[in-house]
Amino acid sequence: MNDRYRPYFVEEVGCGTELTSLAILHWAQDRQIEWHYIAPGKPQQNGYVESFNGRLRDECLNETLFASLSHARSLLSSWRYDYNHVRPHSGIGGLTPADAARQVVQPRPQGHDENPGLQL
Repeated sequence: MNDRYRPYFVEEVGCGTELTSLAILHWAQDRQIEWHYIAPGKPQQNGYVESFNGRLRDECLNETLFASLSHARSLLSSWRYDYNHVRPHSGIGGLTPADAARQVVQPRPQGHDENPGLQL
């Protein structure tokens, strides 16, 4: 796994240990990624994920009766595109996540004259 995309830790949200497979725990252990659990009854420990999950549930999942797996994939893809590329987010200065990501400038590796920034 490219270190650029490697998480330092994973937080288990909501379901707890009963839905955590041994395969994912072994995957994390092999890559030296810590696994953290949210304390029961403490969703504020990961407010960003709770906020996102609430929006996804309220705006998409609760509003749609999916006719098939392909229908679900199509609608979720459209919702994700809108969430990331169309709607502004107050937490990132009214930008879309895609616009905010384009503004990220990565440190220049030694010996490179130009820094292309984050490529989407």
